[in-house]
Amino acid sequence: MRIVVHGQQAFGKAVLEALLKRGEDVVGVYVAPEKPGQKADPMKEAALAAKLPLYQPASYRKPEVWDEFRALKPDLQVMAFVTLFVPEDFLNIPTRGSIQYHPSLLPKFRGPSSINWPIIKGETETGLSIFWPDNGLDTGDILLQKKTPISPDDSLGSVYFDRLFPMGVEAMLEAVDLVKAGKAPRIKQDSAQASYEGWCSAENAHIDWAKPW
Repeated sequence: MRIVVHGQQAFGKAVLEALLKRGEDVVGVYVAPEKPGQKADPMKEAALAAKLPLYQPASYRKPEVWDEFRALKPDLQVMAFVTLFVPEDFLNIPTRGSIQYHPSLLPKFRGPSSINWPIIKGETETGLSIFWPDNGLDTGDILLQKKTPISPDDSLGSVYFDRLFPMGVEAMLEAVDLVKAGKAPRIKQDSAQASYEGWCSAENAHIDWAKPW
């Protein structure tokens, strides 16, 4: 199965390296372009080290970007950590579609700061979702989910780096196996349970010690 890996930063790198380690046929890598003066993205460096075709489009609306993607003849696009908008028609170019990681139990906590908000709001559980992205913001059908508790002593770092990060890499591999076997489900999200939260700011993360907890 011809796989294109799309992502950025440490999580994208970890997913790419995990797929390569077990011998998957990765035919191309898409990474968000760096801003001027920014260090090379770790996922970009991993792709170059593996001598894989690398693409860094600033937009997925340009015909030449679509032509490059089609030329790879992908069967599956694995989206490890993607912040740019990718149109649904582009997502459907691979013969088996595209799958994406999101660090919350969708449909709860859609949006960009989905790790922060469950902690801030006092949730006792969070998790991750691998889903089939569409034109909406984290609204696509669910492929699989994994849960993890949130303790009173947890922080953003412990929830993400100790659990959602490694669990997410394994979940992406599991999802690829399900797609390959033709057993990957498409479970509709329950819109009645959906919530969206925007970016978490420093003000949102401030603790008011005067409150009776």
